[in-house]
Amino acid sequence: MLGWSSCWATATPSLRTVIDRLAHLRTDSDWVNQAWRAVDSKALVVASERAAVLREASATARLAWQPTSEVPPGERYLLGRDDRGGTRFAVRVDEISTDIPSASLRSLAAQLAEPDLSLALHAVGLANWHATHTHCPRCGSPTAVAAAGAERRCPRDGSAHFPRTDPAVIVLVVDPAGRALLGHHRDWPAGRFSTLAGFVEPGESAEDALIREVAEESGLLISDISYVASQAWPFPASLMLGFHARASGSTPVPDGVELADVRWFDHDEFERSVIAGDVVPPSGISIAHSLVKQWFGTSLPPSPPGVTWR
Repeated sequence: MLGWSSCWATATPSLRTVIDRLAHLRTDSDWVNQAWRAVDSKALVVASERAAVLREASATARLAWQPTSEVPPGERYLLGRDDRGGTRFAVRVDEISTDIPSASLRSLAAQLAEPDLSLALHAVGLANWHATHTHCPRCGSPTAVAAAGAERRCPRDGSAHFPRTDPAVIVLVVDPAGRALLGHHRDWPAGRFSTLAGFVEPGESAEDALIREVAEESGLLISDISYVASQAWPFPASLMLGFHARASGSTPVPDGVELADVRWFDHDEFERSVIAGDVVPPSGISIAHSLVKQWFGTSLPPSPPGVTWR
């Protein structure tokens, strides 16, 4: 079956597919080697959560796709083929040379256009997993890249290991008055507020996880759960599942473990607080931003100069 990848999700998911991941060819080592040597193939150098970029005087970032013959040695992973033609690879190195301009995916995500965004998410997600799964969890032997980067295999016991994706749920909760529930994590700088979120635990559905997380963090019981969109979040390996839900207008109580503060915001209060710099909304690269923007009804109000999420 062909593997396809779509764009970075927002509150309105894209229906188009832009990357053919070539899943049916990953195990054909002859084809992969030929594709690597093809003149129209390109590779992206990645390390940790950083990717090579072009140094340009522009507000729009561009990935530095290089001919495969010119990239430094490192583990290579097949990403696929985009609508520009030619096969795309990622090459993971321990550290990107200071001679090569690079940037973190967090800083790039809001600037990259498709299909580079999908390819960067794929590359960084694979690189994160490979870097932390170098040994077999069964016998402890070093593993090797297989299936063009889609697997690692243990040469000792023959076991195959696959990149993990951790499902996480994130929700914009509103009350009967239309107020939005936002929380402040205890480890965040003062003023940061976002939607409530958490990881799905074994045996839970996404809806079960939402009900549990909101109850644990705010003491509120939610209902009328509706799915909105998903977002790949390779920091290091999550899939964010975005939802809307409703709750009564009861006073929320922060759990004191994860959330130091949780409160209802109406539109006017939210706008005043953001403009004053008292509240910093979620950054534009996250699905949380899209959920809050959808509730607010238009672009979020600007924060004062120098006030950012990071």
